[in-house]
Amino acid sequence: MKHNFKNLKIWSLSMEIAAEVHKLSLEFPKNEVYGLTSQMNRAAVSMPSNIAEGSNRSDIHFKHFLNISLGSSFELQTQLLIANQNSYITEERTTEIESKIIEFQKMITGFISKLDS
Repeated sequence: MKHNFKNLKIWSLSMEIAAEVHKLSLEFPKNEVYGLTSQMNRAAVSMPSNIAEGSNRSDIHFKHFLNISLGSSFELQTQLLIANQNSYITEERTTEIESKIIEFQKMITGFISKLDS
């Protein structure tokens, strides 16, 4: 079954996360431009991109792309915590974005389970 990615809540939430991460990373020190800033933006962009790319495939292939998206979310979550550890972002902002990432992880895991049934 084909899915219209724009109608998927997981895609919308991941787009929101990507936008927030991009805005957030603009405040990082300039020496992180090719480091953490770049990695976080790549991971954040990977989340909705893989959902979109997989949405036009069969469910078995779609699940593969959803799992890549899920993996990117864990990568992003870790990088967010590293940014907080380095005091690039406040505890409050970290918690705010991390909770959205965790919500995304729960939603996409549930979506993958539904494709299995």
